[in-house]
Parts: sequence; structure tokens; C-alpha cells
Amino acid sequence: MARVGPKLNQSNTLLMISSIYSSLTKAEKKVADFVRSNPEEAVLATVTDLSEQAGVGETSVIRFCRKLGFRGFHEFKLSVAQDLVDRPPSVSNLEIEEEDDVLTVARKVTMKHEMLLKNTLDLINVDNLKKAVDKMLAADRIFIYGVGSSGITALDLHYRLMRIGMSVEAHRDSHIIAMNAALVKKGDLVFGISTSGSTRDLVDPVRQAKLNGADVICLTSHLRSPIAAYADTVLLVPSREMPTEGGALSTKFSQIHLLNILTTLLSMKKDSAEESLEKTAISVADKLY
Repeated sequence: MARVGPKLNQSNTLLMISSIYSSLTKAEKKVADFVRSNPEEAVLATVTDLSEQAGVGETSVIRFCRKLGFRGFHEFKLSVAQDLVDRPPSVSNLEIEEEDDVLTVARKVTMKHEMLLKNTLDLINVDNLKKAVDKMLAADRIFIYGVGSSGITALDLHYRLMRIGMSVEAHRDSHIIAMNAALVKKGDLVFGISTSGSTRDLVDPVRQAKLNGADVICLTSHLRSPIAAYADTVLLVPSREMPTEGGALSTKFSQIHLLNILTTLLSMKKDSAEESLEKTAISVADKLY
């Protein structure tokens, strides 16, 4: 019998399905597609019903549930049922239409982002967040890696950590990242940011850093992605990016929101954080007119 993995998420199974979708088999994706499109029917279905609706065998349904960390189909259905109770209103009426006026567009975009922040909260794994805080506080040096749009997020995290007095560097150039990863050592911490989790310019250096003995934290939208395989701690955020939408602002919102939570927790636990914030604020005070 296949080993049941740890429960991947504590609060929102429907969101978690999206985060592991790319790692599913073809048959499991059929189950995922049906559940995401028809969650109410899935809750009322038996294993046989769901397998017939999805066009797969019953074994594929059970494997799908186990990949999500559930012991069986019944436990999976209970979790989805809870999701439906907490689910926000449908977003189908939030799509931007050509005839929408300025205020309507602004309202729809705002409501979408509100839902995205709620989804970010629903995906938070408290234990992983605590581990990330503890590892970052214990690290001798912190190196943040991000290329492309993720490099912008890396700079934001660098700024936040620097202001609370942590020894941190951010790198966005793939060659510099590779060289830096070759030199990290035990006691260092690498924080890799990749929405897809499959960017070779991030995955290969993170693997090297892990081999060198450094702790690794990754921020990604895909739990079963290559970068997550080398991470000691995974911080997960939702993403609806298509391959042609790299760097979508919606994903950036969820990343920055989670990092804001992370750095707030760090500043609460770091003894000298308040002093460092005051010193850095004073250092630029005379730059204002």
C-alpha cells in the first residue's frame, strides 16, 4: 500500500489541488479537474461515482487523495466540504468586460485581489512559517535568490530584512547566484523565490547550496516543484499565472503579503529589530524636504 504523506494543508484543499496540479499523473489531473469544477458533486459522490465522472479508475481517485496527504476518500470529502462552507462568492462576475467603466474595472480588480489575499492566508502552513522564522534568526548569513520578476520580490525581502538588522544579500543575476551558491556553507541560509519552482537558474544553485550544508527556504506556488524538493521549508502562495503571464501583479501581491507576515514575525522575535528600524529610519530622515 502506498505511504500516506503528511497532510499538505490545514485549511483549503481546493487551493492545494492547484499547487500540486503540475505533479499529478494524467489520470489524477482528470480527477482534479472534475473536483475543481464540481466540488459540490464531488462531496456527494462515492469513489465509484467520482471515478466514472472523471473517466478514470477508482485507484486513480485514491492515489489522488493520498497525494494530498489524506488517508482515504472520506477524509478528502470532509475537507472539501469544509472548503465549500468557507468559500467566497463566485468570481465569474469579476471578469473584466470591454463595456466596463473605470470605476467598475477598479472595483473588480480590487475584489480579485481581496480574494487572492484570503487565499494566501488559507494556504499558510503555520508550522512551516514558524520553522522559517527560527531558521532565519539562527542563520549566520542570509542569501536571497530570485531571477526575472522574482528578483523584484527578492529585493523587497532584502530591504525588509536589512532594516531589522539581519545580515542579508539579494542576488538577481543568474551567474552571480551560481557563484554565490558555490561558496555558501553550513550556518548560511538561502531563500529562493520562484513562482513556478522550475526555473533552472534557481533550482541548480539551490541544490548546490543544499549540498554545501546551507539551510534552504523557498517561496513558490507549486508544492511539488523541483525547487521545493531541495528546500528544508516551503512557503506556499497561490498563483493563477499562465506561462505567458510571467510576473503577474496578482502573484506579486500574494508573495509580498506572505513576506510581510514573515518579516513581522521576525521583527517580533529578534531582540534588536526595533533598534535597527529606528537607526535606519534616522539615517534617511534628512533626505526629506
